Amino acid sequence: MVIPWEGPFFPTETNRRTPAESLIRILVVVDEPSLTRSIAALLQGSEKLIEDCGSVAEALARLNTRSFDLLILDYRLPDASGLAVMDWLLSNERRESVIMISGEESMDAAIGALRRGADDFLLKPYNADQLRRAVSNALLKRQHDRNNRITQQRLQSSEQMHRFLVENSLDLIYTLDVEGRFNYLNLRIESLLGHRRNALIGKHFSEIVHPEDLERARFAFNERRTGTRATCNMELRLSRNPYGADGDNDENGPVAIVLNAMGIYNRGEPHTASHYAGTYGAARSLPEIRESTALSRHSTNHDPLTQLPNQELFRDRLNLAITQAKRRKGLIAVMFVDMDHFKRVNDTWGQGEGDALLRSVALRLKQCLRRGDTLTRHRSDEFVVLLPDIGNREDTRAIAEKILLAFRKPFPVGDGEVTATISMGIALHPEDGDNTEDLIQHASVAMHQVKGNGRNAYTFFSPDMHASYRTRVSLDKELRQALARGEFELHYQPLISLSRDRVTGMEALVRWRHPTHGLVAPSRFIHFAEEAGIIHEISRWVLETGCAQLALWRRQFPELRLTTNLSSRDFDHSDLADTVARTLSRNGLAPGNLELEIAENLLLENSERVAPRMQSLRDLGVGIVIHDFGSGYSSLASLQRYGITRLKIDRSFVKDINGNGNHPIVSAIAGIARGFDIRLAAEGIERGDQMNTLENLGCDEMQGFLFSPAVDAEAATRLLRDLRPSVRAHGNAPTTVELVRK
Repeated sequence: MVIPWEGPFFPTETNRRTPAESLIRILVVVDEPSLTRSIAALLQGSEKLIEDCGSVAEALARLNTRSFDLLILDYRLPDASGLAVMDWLLSNERRESVIMISGEESMDAAIGALRRGADDFLLKPYNADQLRRAVSNALLKRQHDRNNRITQQRLQSSEQMHRFLVENSLDLIYTLDVEGRFNYLNLRIESLLGHRRNALIGKHFSEIVHPEDLERARFAFNERRTGTRATCNMELRLSRNPYGADGDNDENGPVAIVLNAMGIYNRGEPHTASHYAGTYGAARSLPEIRESTALSRHSTNHDPLTQLPNQELFRDRLNLAITQAKRRKGLIAVMFVDMDHFKRVNDTWGQGEGDALLRSVALRLKQCLRRGDTLTRHRSDEFVVLLPDIGNREDTRAIAEKILLAFRKPFPVGDGEVTATISMGIALHPEDGDNTEDLIQHASVAMHQVKGNGRNAYTFFSPDMHASYRTRVSLDKELRQALARGEFELHYQPLISLSRDRVTGMEALVRWRHPTHGLVAPSRFIHFAEEAGIIHEISRWVLETGCAQLALWRRQFPELRLTTNLSSRDFDHSDLADTVARTLSRNGLAPGNLELEIAENLLLENSERVAPRMQSLRDLGVGIVIHDFGSGYSSLASLQRYGITRLKIDRSFVKDINGNGNHPIVSAIAGIARGFDIRLAAEGIERGDQMNTLENLGCDEMQGFLFSPAVDAEAATRLLRDLRPSVRAHGNAPTTVELVRK
């Protein structure tokens, strides 16, 4: 659509590409023919077009004639370093993604490539999975960057479209300032009420409200609420301009309208509170709002989002199916379907895209069912299926397999795609229940069994699932009660600095003081807290309690910092950085006083979910620590991309340190930290030889039983005052038990 005076709504760069353009073009710049062939074999596919060459000169010749999506670039080439190609890309403002490979033992090659913008760096010999993962991540990032550019272009050009649509809407659209004065009105005001809009700008809303409705209208026109509590479908009367000539008809009487309104809030700097800025409203004249009786009846019995039968209609059909099955001695099945990790979609792309995905999921589920089956949306991202007249268990299994197969195809979300997986539980009548409630509940129990076993599958209900389900539900309840009753407590393990010969940090570690089982270690309940969806509440409690304790400690130990752990599930919450900022502010702490520890595998997760949260935390100024570095498969590029401030060598590598001086993995990690100017720490130090080896490799900060286990706040305070690593290392210091009992 084109507005003559504005030009096209959207720019020419879009996602619609010709078949030739849709191919992923990869240029492999390697001078070893065998290596070139192996790379091509690993990456081959109908959607990829792979070219190769063996020198910098030939690579630049190719780049001068066409563009590529990705370059796989060897560091050492016959005529020059691969860095020369990257310098050319930078000077010519090219957008090709680059993965550099090298056999150089020095970190200079990696640092040079990554500082020039390489997406990843692989050290020879690498395995096939590493290359595939690096290529996949680079192409995903490239597509993400391209989508961002398209989105920015669309946002800029669509402002014109939005103005046009708002100006020509059949609804009266307006905004008010905090005093209730109009600061915007669309053209509909002139045709609906006969007022010239320029004459009303700056005037109070009472100018157009019928006097008899003014008292009632004050609440709607001064609306501060948003969401479901905001004004919705309030009927009011507005007064026509008696001197106007542009009304909808020749009458001078009031115009009946239905009004929707909500508060407008402005945000200041990131992590600051939002401020009420006025009210937005939309009004439509009542004669334009008519529904037929049939449409009204359909709305009553169907879910407004997916248009599926609602729960009441579904239960009616299930009750009828049970009655008929009893009469015919037949079999029916109920399937409980839950989407895996749906909340991440809402957090990443917004509720609008989440709703669109739910509609697509509903349609795909429906396409897998038979004509007489019934599908309903049970709650949010949960669906329940009724399969009447099932011949046997295998018929149900066939439908479940068909659904899982259908969900292998990605769904469009935003400008990209997402693969949505589901967990399904199945209950059969009569063996698993002879009433509606039992069948739905037992199907739900089976679904939760699938969730606990890894998701993306289905299973049939069996009676022994009740015990597992009851245990899970009971633990869920106990964890929630533990928060309310204050049963959690923090222990602190000191992080010591050898060069400063003192404690420089405390890691806060949560423990559960169970009323029956005593002190419970986190390994026994954190996983269940993540599954139950309450880990974020526990993380907030740990952060608040730890920061309050740090504020007390810093009065006596002003350079002390606190480290707390974050779960992967904490990154599901868009307000993560706001939560951290408010906690620091309440306790009078600077962001630099806090470090947040995350697992290495989080860096490999969906960048759409993790990257914005990570960037917000780094913008805030807190430190980011990888607490098990070396145990996962994160790329070197991710250390730079996410602004990691500290690497903590995993205890599994520290345990293997012995006196022979050969520790290649630990040495490599230390080299990476030096090369990227990232601070280094180690955990699990239990012996003096481990401490000495790590110190020689440049690791200054350590924690472990050699110095102290995790202890309560009172004992940790004594450690801050008395613990001296140099004395402890020579065996002349009191034991930790003696220190904490002083």
